[in-house]
Amino acid sequence: MRIIAGAKKGLRLKSLEGVHTRPTLDKVKESVFNMIGPYFNGGIVVELFGGSGALSLEALSRGAEKAYVFEKNRKACAIIQSNVEKCRYDEIVHIKQTDARNASKILQQNNEMIDLLFIDPPYAQNDFYQLAETIADNNLLTDSAIIICEHDNKTVLPGAYGEFQKIKSSKYGNITISIYEK
Repeated sequence: MRIIAGAKKGLRLKSLEGVHTRPTLDKVKESVFNMIGPYFNGGIVVELFGGSGALSLEALSRGAEKAYVFEKNRKACAIIQSNVEKCRYDEIVHIKQTDARNASKILQQNNEMIDLLFIDPPYAQNDFYQLAETIADNNLLTDSAIIICEHDNKTVLPGAYGEFQKIKSSKYGNITISIYEK
């Protein structure tokens, strides 16, 4: 796993061994960023279910200005911290070792508005995709925000989360990427 483009292009990242996390494949990550970017002029990234933090780090490498990564697994948080240090993004990545359901409250306390929201929960836990609606309902998304959900092909996500409509769904093997915009 590596950073594909931008300031940190080619940098190899660690991921947690075992079945507890499922890193986004490089080819899927590249496709996602080709659909939503591929480069950014600032903005705040939020990654729910961070795993390795690779999606946030990719966005930062491509020009995003700050990231919040939510991950409740202590070992995964250590991997994320290691990857953040390797990228030298210590001052712009905020790792929150907590359940993703706490993200709205934490972001509200920090007065943050999200430009890119990545949601990639464990595939068996489909109820977590509703966090997109919670975040939208709490007015934490900018008008130009993009919501990116990675999910199993068998999971059917709604056509909208609040004012954010599904504009695209692309399949990659048994993975689907669904993208929402206002």
